[in-house]
This record gives sequence, C-alpha cells and structure tokens, in this order.
Amino acid sequence: MNRNLTAYRVMATIVGVLLVVLILVGVPLKYLAGDGTDLQEIGAWITTNLGVLHGWLYMIFLFAAFMLARREAWELPYTLVTLICGTVPVLSFWAEHRATQRVRAEAAADALEPDPSR
Repeated sequence: MNRNLTAYRVMATIVGVLLVVLILVGVPLKYLAGDGTDLQEIGAWITTNLGVLHGWLYMIFLFAAFMLARREAWELPYTLVTLICGTVPVLSFWAEHRATQRVRAEAAADALEPDPSR
C-alpha cells in the first residue's frame, strides 16, 4: 500500500472518530445536560478540547488527502467531496472507504496493463 494512502486512511479515521465524539457526544452533553452538572462539564470539556484537536488534525487530514489526490490524479470534484466529507460526522468513513477502493482498483488495473517498453 502506498504511503499517501496509508497517511490519508489514518488521518481520516482519527478525524472521523474525533468528529463523531465531538458532535454526537460532546455537543449534546454541553447543551442538553443541566447547567452545572458533571455531564454538562464533560460536554464542555469535550467540545473545547476535542474541538481544537479536531481542528488541528483536520488540517493534517486535508494535507494527506490533497497529497493522495495529487498522486492519484483525481478529478477536482472527487477531490473536493473527499475533503469536505471530513467535516461531516460518519461521512468521513464512507469517503475513506470510497477513496481506498478507488486507489486499490486503479493499482490493480495498472498492474494488469502490459509494459509498453517491451
């Protein structure tokens, strides 16, 4: 497996998990739990700290996805969808799966093509 794909997959997974925890756990706890309760404080901690961490790691994700897109010569719309999916909970996992399938399929197709230098 190429390094660009591995870096992209790792970052997509990390960013996806953080986003799910942030949006589906932290935000509801912060805003739906009673004021001053332990649950509300946990939600506030999650949204503050994981929010910042997700933001920084998302920048690394963008870079990893961009480098993969460049190496694989993806079209602009495909690249943009892949990048944007990192901002939507659960969609980042779908985008990672889709990108991995595409890279592996293209690598398999390239392996089957005869060498033109012979």
